[in-house]
Amino acid sequence: MESSVGLRERKKEATRQAVHEATLRLTVEHGFDHVTVEAVADAAGISRRTFSNYFTNKEDALLYREEQQIKGLVQAVRERPADEPAWTALRAAMARFTEGVAPPEREWAVRTRLAMRHPSLLARQLANHAAMERDLADAVAARPGPPDGPVRPMVLAAAFLSSMRIAMRMWIEEDRARQPAEVIEEILDEMARGFA
Repeated sequence: MESSVGLRERKKEATRQAVHEATLRLTVEHGFDHVTVEAVADAAGISRRTFSNYFTNKEDALLYREEQQIKGLVQAVRERPADEPAWTALRAAMARFTEGVAPPEREWAVRTRLAMRHPSLLARQLANHAAMERDLADAVAARPGPPDGPVRPMVLAAAFLSSMRIAMRMWIEEDRARQPAEVIEEILDEMARGFA
């Protein structure tokens, strides 16, 4: 019974991933406004009804991978040892997370940035990032550190996510062939130095 549930879940995940990839490809090729749910369903080899079983709309399908990565990173922070300081936990969680996820191809990352320039996607992406910032702040709030109330966890989460955005932008734009994890470490080192 357990193996059939596992197989079913893997098939569902494979379908979600196929729909996400079809949505991204069609968005890059035709522009987000010109992509229909029907076209995505056809490209993914599923019916319109099956699409609706997995996603509410094309925005959900396009942002699926990012949303899964957000959940995975927050979970990785929560799984760090309880006595680990917050910044250390964030860095260690990111390192573990990047080990478990294949680094994106530069071309894929550039195409994704182009696709995300649509106003409705940007708004949704900003909402996702705000939710992630709240979740990360909650995840680090109980960790050891100065008893500064709710402000410190919010600042740590915001600084960490800003570091990630800077690192990914640098990785996409630079000509050197470094791995994303190397760029992330460089930015996190700089952020850890502080500004005083």
